[in-house]
Amino acid sequence: MSEEWEPKIIAFLCNWCSYAGADLAGISRLQYPPNIRIVRVPCSGRINPLYLIKALQAGWDGFLVSGCHPGDCHYLAGNYSARRRFALLHDMLEFIGIEPERINFSWVSAAEGEKFSKVIKRVVDRVKKVGPIKKLVKQEA
Repeated sequence: MSEEWEPKIIAFLCNWCSYAGADLAGISRLQYPPNIRIVRVPCSGRINPLYLIKALQAGWDGFLVSGCHPGDCHYLAGNYSARRRFALLHDMLEFIGIEPERINFSWVSAAEGEKFSKVIKRVVDRVKKVGPIKKLVKQEA
């Protein structure tokens, strides 16, 4: 029996909104794929783009950055910073040949557990379509 490949996805979630939305999805017993590993960050604006590149180098097949909706950031403009950084990183990774389906960004509030579940399903489906990551991955010596 051959096992079907499942992507490994790392999600960087804002503590105040997206992480709370993930928590609500869990409390509400909403189903979403188990392929995701969550990293809780104070604000999506605090995510260094190098974290995302390092995740791809370490063999993660895709990533999700999720924060508060525009105008709702607990740190005033952190999500705007994240959006600008993410747009630049997206273009750079696409330029070097990383499929855009591996690179995901979303806004999820604390009250949107169902939306969080749908976002995760969408991200897993997008990454699954492009297959395992081959570029940028560091090879073991």
